[in-house]
Amino acid sequence: MSVILLGIVVLIIGFLATGPGTPLKPYASVIKLVGLIAVIAGFSMSAIVQVEPGEVGVQKLFGKVNNNILESGLNLINPLAKVVTFDVRTENYTMSGVQDEGTKQGDDAIRVLSADGLEVIVDLTVLYKVLPTEAPRILKEVGTDYRNVVVRPICRTRIRDNAVYYDAVALYSSKRDEFQSKIFSSIENDLKSRGLVLEQLLVRNITLPESVKATIESKINAEQDAQKMTFVLQKERQEAERKRVEAQGIADYQKILSTGLSDKLLQYEMIKAISASPNSKLIFMTNGKNLPVMVDTK
Repeated sequence: MSVILLGIVVLIIGFLATGPGTPLKPYASVIKLVGLIAVIAGFSMSAIVQVEPGEVGVQKLFGKVNNNILESGLNLINPLAKVVTFDVRTENYTMSGVQDEGTKQGDDAIRVLSADGLEVIVDLTVLYKVLPTEAPRILKEVGTDYRNVVVRPICRTRIRDNAVYYDAVALYSSKRDEFQSKIFSSIENDLKSRGLVLEQLLVRNITLPESVKATIESKINAEQDAQKMTFVLQKERQEAERKRVEAQGIADYQKILSTGLSDKLLQYEMIKAISASPNSKLIFMTNGKNLPVMVDTK
């Protein structure tokens, strides 16, 4: 557009130079030609616009938006029209309480009230993108700053609206997935009505009040102590059972010995013990009491 304006200015100068007594009169034809070339070149360059990959273009002429989008690549347009580009790739918006971690500087976490009246801090990341066919409508109704005009306020509002149905501890533990699914559905519908597609919603962190955290830690410690005591008691029962079985075995053994011990058995055990060594030379004699007498001949 600037080249066209420059060419028009040069043309005007060329026409003015044709007046009588003008020092540029000898060059008036050249000036007009240069101006005409500049205007033609400006129109030619303005009539061709390049849209980058992952983007779409929307034409705007004298405040009126053209509903036909321009795909990536080279496109022929009205030289007087202005092209506004929209990124149709996945974008993310992070709201976090950690410094320099979110899209906005400082603490940008979402503070909500739970069903039990406690303040819970939620860190959230939203993955979304512009629906290409809806780019002209977004330009007309929202503008190019749809992130701050639509995405941010809708997400923060819907999270607060849904958090009031859950207790703080439930949000932190058992109901976290349900909560994430619920806010995804509500935010998805709102963004879709504005020409945006919600791809994923990530509840990155949920921070509870210190008093609640202390209560949860105490409960966890108590449960761990109870589990430890259960293990100790189970081990002691097993040890007691082992000792009982061992004692019963000893008692049974002694009972068998007391009832089954005889002179012949004693003789057999004595002979077996003495003859265990291969170097022994033994003579067995009786002493009249049916007990062997060992005589070593070595």
